[in-house]
Amino acid sequence: MKVTVVGAGNVGATVANVLATKKFCSEVVLVDIKEGVPQGKAMDIMQTAHMLNFDTTVTGVTALPNDPEGYAPTAGSDVVVVTSGMPRKPGMSREDLIGVNAKIVKSVVDQALKYSPNAYFIIISNPMDAMTFLTLKDTKLPRNRILGQGGMLDSSRFRYFLAQALTKAGYPATPADVDGMVIGGHSDKTMVPLVSYATLRGIPVTQLLSKEALDDVVANTKVGGATLTKLLGTSAWIAPGAAAATMVEAIALDAKKLIPCCVYLEGEYGEKDLCIGVPCILGKNGLEKIVEIKLDGEEKAKFEESVQAARNTNAKLGDALK
Repeated sequence: MKVTVVGAGNVGATVANVLATKKFCSEVVLVDIKEGVPQGKAMDIMQTAHMLNFDTTVTGVTALPNDPEGYAPTAGSDVVVVTSGMPRKPGMSREDLIGVNAKIVKSVVDQALKYSPNAYFIIISNPMDAMTFLTLKDTKLPRNRILGQGGMLDSSRFRYFLAQALTKAGYPATPADVDGMVIGGHSDKTMVPLVSYATLRGIPVTQLLSKEALDDVVANTKVGGATLTKLLGTSAWIAPGAAAATMVEAIALDAKKLIPCCVYLEGEYGEKDLCIGVPCILGKNGLEKIVEIKLDGEEKAKFEESVQAARNTNAKLGDALK
């Protein structure tokens, strides 16, 4: 499999690094507009090949927006991961980035698609739900080929905070011991951690944690990205990069894996004409199936609020959709 990662910043470089070490890719192309940066990061990754025992070839390419041949080295990519755009800074919401990042994402997707017409696209750029919607509408590709990475990351953060709360309550746990899922928009205010489906080795966490503790877990999960941005001074990159690589892996290995992803709805969950996070089966055809689960009254109401917020953000895309 050949994978292109657009954007050689922290997230993009992490995606490329994780893909190389997972060993199922024959080639990873790291693309950026900055001369030297993608080449340097690709070289840095390749210099770990002997130590980490992988044969993947990672190369770096500089592609300027006005260079019609800049994406030629990406030709024939099976998957394109889009990380490019301005990252969040402390105090910024993901939605604050829509004006700048819409133009960037539209440009890079169009260029990548020119050379890889059969590729699947995984969108990381923020605001992710809106950028996924923009990509689908701009390319007019079938929905199975356009996936947004949000639910995978938010679910990982949910499991982390659940494990912390469980350990504090006397049930020692790591995130690997916990199952939990987040649906809805990739937004601090409107994502929906599904407490009712969360378990510790099969035991519902509602039987182990108080409502107050669970409320804290949900609150911490929703601002998980903002918390890291405040600590780091920029957006997180290790978990986002690993989450995207895991999605690529599910496609590459035809894993038929259940992963919460941002996808285009066509009536599922009673909604249509928007992209938002729901449980999905990922395999060789990208989105293989949307899994509709029953939501309790409060979760259903919160999901509907998240849907409306996503529609409001999409409305701000304006000229980018024309």
